[in-house]
Amino acid sequence: MRNINLFPETFSQNKQLPIRIVTPDFGHLSMETMGKLGFKRRLQYYFFLFVLDGRCQHAVDLDTIEVGKHELLFALPHQIQQYPATKHGSDYYKLGFDEECFSRLPRQFPFLLNPLNQQKISFLPVAAIRLKAIFEILLGLLSTADTDPELILAHLNSLLTEINTAYFAADRKPADNRIEKFIGFKLFVENNLTDHPTIRNIAEELAVSTDSLYHIVKHFSGISPKEFITNRLILEARRRLYYHERTSVKELAFDLGFNDPDYFSRLFKKVTGKTVAGFFQDLS
Repeated sequence: MRNINLFPETFSQNKQLPIRIVTPDFGHLSMETMGKLGFKRRLQYYFFLFVLDGRCQHAVDLDTIEVGKHELLFALPHQIQQYPATKHGSDYYKLGFDEECFSRLPRQFPFLLNPLNQQKISFLPVAAIRLKAIFEILLGLLSTADTDPELILAHLNSLLTEINTAYFAADRKPADNRIEKFIGFKLFVENNLTDHPTIRNIAEELAVSTDSLYHIVKHFSGISPKEFITNRLILEARRRLYYHERTSVKELAFDLGFNDPDYFSRLFKKVTGKTVAGFFQDLS
């Protein structure tokens, strides 16, 4: 959030924490400022939108997600976000904070790795009431720039705990460590993406057999580990193309760890149904 190329110095609402909350009546940036920032951007922070009433559509990584009452959308650093053309419903909270803020929390939150590949979470009415109450407290704390950051972090921790619980509620299985293994798989892929890790190497890192890894990844993602890695590489290529972060197909291929640009081009077309040039032309 403190990257001056992306946000004005006044973006944060606290003097010591890079964090901002927005409601229909509070925290909006001016249209002039939004125009300078750009309505399409690669996120440098964690973004949350919780809709209390109404509906809206939000674009993340070229996919349009519809968010309705008592639903929450989250987007992660490095994803491509397009500011919606419609309002965020009639009542909502938006929250953003960066890695510096996140690193000061007392625990990690596995849902932020999005292991279930779902960036929208639905809340039961009683959970939605609790979530709204925490957002209201954060709103009050961030209404004053000199609020003690420890108070903000305490309630941010509570908010993320509620979201984490709701995220995994439908897949909770006692004494089942498959979700932990899948989170480990996703984390390893993220940290070693352009090195093109082999399935055997990942299985050894996670202390599971290649067959077990296949079934774990297939269970949570619906595709094989190899397909998962391929799709993640092509998604990164799409992000860079969308954000104009390339000068040639060859350079893009090398940046993503491909030694053969022709193979990368064929793989890109196989996954997306379009050539790199065709995809870029459609964006233009």
